[in-house]
Amino acid sequence: MKRFIIAASLLLMAWTGLSAQEKTERLDSVVVSASRAGDDTPVAFTTVGRAALHSASPVNSLPMTLALQPSVVTWNEGGTGLGNSTLSVRGIKGSQINVTLNGVTLNDAESQEVFWINIPALQGLVSGVQLQRGLGTTASGAGAFGASVNMNTAFVPDHHGGSIDISGGSFGTFLSTVSATTGLTDGKGLYGSVVWSEGTTDGYVDHGFVRSRSGLVTLGWLARSNSLRFTWLMGQQSSGITWDGIDLATFRENPCYNASDYNFDHYFQNHFQMNWTHSFSPRFIWTNTFNYTHGYGYDQYIKNKKLSYVLYDDPQHPGKYGINYRKSMMNDLFVLNSEFRFTSGELSMNAGISLSRHYGDHYGKVLGVEGLDVAWDEFNARRGWYDNSSVKYDVSAFWKSEYQFVPGLTGYLDLQVRKIDLDVTGADDDGADMAYSNDWTFFNPRGGLSWRYSPSQKVYASVALGHREPGRSDIKENVKGTLSPIKPESMVDIEAGWAWETDSISLGANIYLMEYKDMLLETGRLSSSGYAIKENVPRGWRRGVELTAAWKPYRWLFIEANTTFSVNQIADYTSYVAVDDGEPGETVPFHYGKTNMLLSPSVIEMVKVTLKPFRRGPSFTVSNKYVGSQYFDNTSRDIMKIPAWSVLDATVEQKFAIHDIQFTISLYAGNILNRKYYASGWRYEGYNRESQSYYYGVGVYPQAPAHAFLRLSASF
Repeated sequence: MKRFIIAASLLLMAWTGLSAQEKTERLDSVVVSASRAGDDTPVAFTTVGRAALHSASPVNSLPMTLALQPSVVTWNEGGTGLGNSTLSVRGIKGSQINVTLNGVTLNDAESQEVFWINIPALQGLVSGVQLQRGLGTTASGAGAFGASVNMNTAFVPDHHGGSIDISGGSFGTFLSTVSATTGLTDGKGLYGSVVWSEGTTDGYVDHGFVRSRSGLVTLGWLARSNSLRFTWLMGQQSSGITWDGIDLATFRENPCYNASDYNFDHYFQNHFQMNWTHSFSPRFIWTNTFNYTHGYGYDQYIKNKKLSYVLYDDPQHPGKYGINYRKSMMNDLFVLNSEFRFTSGELSMNAGISLSRHYGDHYGKVLGVEGLDVAWDEFNARRGWYDNSSVKYDVSAFWKSEYQFVPGLTGYLDLQVRKIDLDVTGADDDGADMAYSNDWTFFNPRGGLSWRYSPSQKVYASVALGHREPGRSDIKENVKGTLSPIKPESMVDIEAGWAWETDSISLGANIYLMEYKDMLLETGRLSSSGYAIKENVPRGWRRGVELTAAWKPYRWLFIEANTTFSVNQIADYTSYVAVDDGEPGETVPFHYGKTNMLLSPSVIEMVKVTLKPFRRGPSFTVSNKYVGSQYFDNTSRDIMKIPAWSVLDATVEQKFAIHDIQFTISLYAGNILNRKYYASGWRYEGYNRESQSYYYGVGVYPQAPAHAFLRLSASF
């Protein structure tokens, strides 16, 4: 299968431009245009339209829906597509991927991560997704640092209607979504829509359950020169804690095992957005967006711990007890974006500013201790365990333009200035003082050329410089002295590509050179709340070639393929291992020289074949994803290697109509060859000075064996 994928990818070479892309540009969608790349913007990107999002497996979270895109690797903690999911692009993960909704950054201001489980069923709520690889285009707010996901809900259908979508299948999974829209009312320009979704699954991994619900309400007014829109997006989830994974011995014997029983995660989040767009003329448009996001959640555990773990001093009870405790967090984010757009003949320009303030509060409570009668309410009232908070201000301004010097030759210039102020106060869960204050100012320039030398072919090249500040989880380890002093990271991204597109075939290639300085790279360790702990690496690089393709030789046959070959390395790596019987923060260095970056496979491949032999008959889709071997950490040791894996999926879909109601019945089958594999992992390690011995352990995340889901949807 691997040889077939490589042969198909090299034969077809690749650009997925043949896939349907939504190009309608109405006034209500201008709000997202600034962060999106156009046909002649010299960046690597793919666009997934509304139809493709809705045809994906209903169980998948948005990252899993993007699994077949170039250079993308996805996996899920619970083993299925629902729940905590991770998306990586070229090996770039989480906090380095900028995610925007209607032009507003969704990344958590503290951790810079996007927790997809907190916005479930998102692919059913948005009208399109553009995935940019590399530094990409600048948007208001935090800039991308290796990849970006730009989403929008700005979709106003012309007519009223609604839909019902019901799915169920393996692992006790059941999902339902209902939607309704007024369409654009005649003469008044008013519209409204509502979407509500609920999902539940037991998960493949023990105690990997998910109970989720999400909602989207849009109300708006669209006139010739004005657009006013209110958007409410809600996500709520309760799920079992699965981020600990399991050790390799347990994986071989019982891959479903999860030691985190009776522990769960709960989070509730609301996004409120108000957008006003005004067209002074067809050439000059001004758009303003206000966003308020409120989130509250907690991780709740019942674990055998000493009372000192929750900072309760009781010499009379030195042993371990079943402690029921809760780690809570609350976030408030205010964002104001203002952007101008000007087009005139060969010139188009966008300029904007973004102001944001984020407040985050983290605190712990003890709910009870087995066998001990203590006034825990009084203890919590004094915040006797821990309480820390942070305030982050982010101010940015950008200006970018595209100019066509001569027919077919377009120049691109993109400039961003960003200033961040961060203050952290309070104590962490181990009692360590979290006091930290810093500010950073970054200048992120980007530029390139695109030459469309024929109607069907183009070449492009770009150079970009990006910077990124450390996140809260990075900083707190630094403050505690467990890592070297933390610094911002920077990267130069050089890209060049070629694309050829006709009615039946599209081919292309993209070469990238991503050169890092002081790269903030995961160590392979996890914090107690599942965050990847990072450290600065003085010099590293990601260099590769992406080949993508689409071919439609007949009406009934469509073939897509993509391949990425890359080298992801650290110039000179030293691992600092904690001494478990030494002073607090004491480490021992282990030098490894040039190594491979963790969780960065050098080969990623995909082939997808769609058959529709009869016009009114069902369509059949088969896809195979191959991910080469990679490592848990940055040492390139065989004991830390994740073996290569390959997964074959299939879909059968039948559409038909009864009167004015459109029905779709779909059967989704995942991992149909029943491969037993794990897609990611982490490691812990330590050094004991007394015995002069080094020790380590690993945790891996098993993915589901063969499984299936049935879906029935109706729209009218």
